[in-house]
Amino acid sequence: MNTLFPTVVIGAGAWGTALAIAIARNGHDVLLWGRDAEHVSEMEDNASNERYLPGLKFPTSLNVTADFEQALASAKHVLISVPSTAFPTMLSDMKPFIADDLPISWATKGLTPGTGRFLYDTALELLGDLHPLAVISGPSFAFEVAKNLPTAITIGAKDETFSADLASAMHSPTLRAYTTNDVLGVQLGGTVKNVMAIGAGIADGLGYGANTRAALITRGMSEILRLAASLGAKTETLFGLSGIGDLILTCTDDQSRNRQLGLAIGRGLSVEQAVAEVGKTVEGMHAAREVMMRAQQLGIEMPIVEQVCKILFEGYDPRKAVQELLNRDQKAETHTIEISKN
Repeated sequence: MNTLFPTVVIGAGAWGTALAIAIARNGHDVLLWGRDAEHVSEMEDNASNERYLPGLKFPTSLNVTADFEQALASAKHVLISVPSTAFPTMLSDMKPFIADDLPISWATKGLTPGTGRFLYDTALELLGDLHPLAVISGPSFAFEVAKNLPTAITIGAKDETFSADLASAMHSPTLRAYTTNDVLGVQLGGTVKNVMAIGAGIADGLGYGANTRAALITRGMSEILRLAASLGAKTETLFGLSGIGDLILTCTDDQSRNRQLGLAIGRGLSVEQAVAEVGKTVEGMHAAREVMMRAQQLGIEMPIVEQVCKILFEGYDPRKAVQELLNRDQKAETHTIEISKN
């Protein structure tokens, strides 16, 4: 029997709301918590989240609240959807109000700020090992999920009962939920693809065209695989929904905030101006430095990530950065994954 209800979704942005809608659409009780009381009141009045998903009505089994403690007191499962920069603080805030065995999942993609650590490791550190934990990832834009358009996602969890229950809660004729125990691979794919999408957006903003975009996606995948092999993630995970699937989606569709940021920079805006134009959290901005940190620690070469970091944080000229990538030494293309000995 599935015992995850009511599910409490923490974070009333676009993605948190979309997941809340998807689970409630299956007839399950869902409580969506938002920090902004005025925003929550608007959602109650409209039975929709007009700020982030305008025009999409909530199912009747979806309710909203701004009362954090009360929401957690009723939870049989908590699904977190907050930016990676807020993830550790959110876990610490939750801890006093949750039972030791409460299942916790998250749809946040990124690394723990300033550490380069994966969010799963941070969750274990802050909450201990008594909670079943799961990561939700894959090629999925919030608006399309909320609109009930066909989508497939991956749930990464080490607890097979929890992953099966969560997949069952989310699975529907238009939302296919697959499971894997490769938590590391799911997190890695969902994190690094955001950095690659910024690079692809920059190239497109510069007017370099489809050939360059395809090359960046393909070579970006090679970088992801090198890092995955060194960290011990499964190659097959990265060739699945949470790897190549999410990479293709984020690098090619303008709904991606990361791609939007890159496009704006490529058009000539400064990084600060581009961030302001997007106007929402761009996870690739936060992930780029952390990914580069992990790569350098492991002795892994990630030239696309390196150039994106130079553009974002060192004022490097985008056109020159792309040229440097194109002017790298000629070599044979290989599918062999070399694991660093460092």
